[in-house]
Amino acid sequence: MSKKRIGIFGSTGSIGTQALEVIAANAELFTITILTAQNNSDLLIQQALQFNPEVVVIGNEKKYPQVKEALASTTIKVMSGETAIEEIASMDCYDMMLMAIIGFAGLKSMLTAIDSSKPIALANKEILVVAGEIVMQKSVEKRIPIIPIDCEHSSIFQCLIGEGRNKIEKITLTATGGPFRGRKPNYLVNVKKDHALQHPVWSMGTKVTIDSATLMNKGLQMIETKWLFNLNPDQIQVVIHPQGIIHSIVTFEDGNMKAQMSAPNIKLSIQYALTFPKRIVNNYPRYDFRRPDTLSFEEPDIRTFRNLALAIEALHKGGNMPCILNAANEIAVFSFLRNRIGFLDMTEMVERTVQKIPFIEKPTLEDLFVSDGEARNFAATLVDM
Repeated sequence: MSKKRIGIFGSTGSIGTQALEVIAANAELFTITILTAQNNSDLLIQQALQFNPEVVVIGNEKKYPQVKEALASTTIKVMSGETAIEEIASMDCYDMMLMAIIGFAGLKSMLTAIDSSKPIALANKEILVVAGEIVMQKSVEKRIPIIPIDCEHSSIFQCLIGEGRNKIEKITLTATGGPFRGRKPNYLVNVKKDHALQHPVWSMGTKVTIDSATLMNKGLQMIETKWLFNLNPDQIQVVIHPQGIIHSIVTFEDGNMKAQMSAPNIKLSIQYALTFPKRIVNNYPRYDFRRPDTLSFEEPDIRTFRNLALAIEALHKGGNMPCILNAANEIAVFSFLRNRIGFLDMTEMVERTVQKIPFIEKPTLEDLFVSDGEARNFAATLVDM
């Protein structure tokens, strides 16, 4: 069998680097043909020299000369700019897109890949949060599979295999609660970014780690779940599960439940997405039931962590509201990581933005881009107020 050719869009982030580790460990199965990065030119160069793809793209055009010069002695084609990322998504040099670009930025290239009949291994939840209806409709029309990488959605995906037309009663997404589980606002008001980035269970990129600390990550996952699995908002719930062993639970209409469990390790779901429908051996740590442990569950505190409440409201309202929520949150997290606002200010910024930007019940793709821009611009004006 020929090797599966993988294009990693967003190769220098947390998911991208771990995906390359999975691929390097299974070099007989995969080859890398596309690597893209926005700003981390040094790491992109290292990756290109190691994996020898056909094409690399550096989104920041100012860094193009550095990448071009560093790879001048190779046969690798070097491109730059946002339009180049879209352009390579339409190329025939890869068999599967691994979408790991952070935030809304990956939407156009993912739509292009679907139009080009490329299966998607999806690690970017924001794309479906913003434009889930458009993306999923196109994937159904083109019969292109979207295989989730997020552990929670990979868990649901695995639980549904073999269930055919059996109806889902409820999906339960689990959340560890992040580093501030059980804390109240009088503690959170003084939280700094270094503390917020100390997740107790998972090793993730900075943006998703902050989203996990505010519970926004779980809210975004609820919206993504709606589109990935064609559910109603009332069929989706969140519980806090601090140990992070059970990743999701599917309850069927007869009351039976399926839960997928594993030791916390995103490489497991990356590997599964790349090899589906097959499973292959690995040496990742296993959860050991012989060791005394307790698997516990509790309700999320949405009065303290109001980002989850705002996301649930956006899930139910629909339209362009999730787009506005996501855009405001990206600006809020960006500002917090640069010490421009406090931890609780992120929620305030998101709430004010979703109240300000006009609601559109049936947005077009163009409407979503406009709403995204308006929300980002308004949220940015709140930073120094």
